[in-house]
Amino acid sequence: MAAELHVELVAADRSVWSGEATLVVARTTSGDIGVMPGHQPLLGVLESGPVTIRTSDGSTVVAAVHGGFISFADDKLSLLAEIAELSDEIDVQRAERALERAKSEADASAERRADVRLRAVAAR
Repeated sequence: MAAELHVELVAADRSVWSGEATLVVARTTSGDIGVMPGHQPLLGVLESGPVTIRTSDGSTVVAAVHGGFISFADDKLSLLAEIAELSDEIDVQRAERALERAKSEADASAERRADVRLRAVAAR
């Protein structure tokens, strides 16, 4: 078993994060999944939620991910997201305003996106 896995987090419009990690936790349609080096190959559908990456140097990267796919084989993990934002890129006040607006307009999709952004910030 290798000590690291290579992670690529890619959104539709850009490469969000790439590097070596010891653990990645993501939410799939089947539930939360943790992937470590040597994990069985997998292919799954990502649900909206925070993705936590424990890097090889011991730091933690958290991203808000909104839909997409997760694929793992040969210690290479790909997270292909419709939308993804690193937690340190998220404007908390803007996300809070978006959440309040979505609640007042009964927009469940916008509410979920704003909630995921705020949970990603809280998880870092």
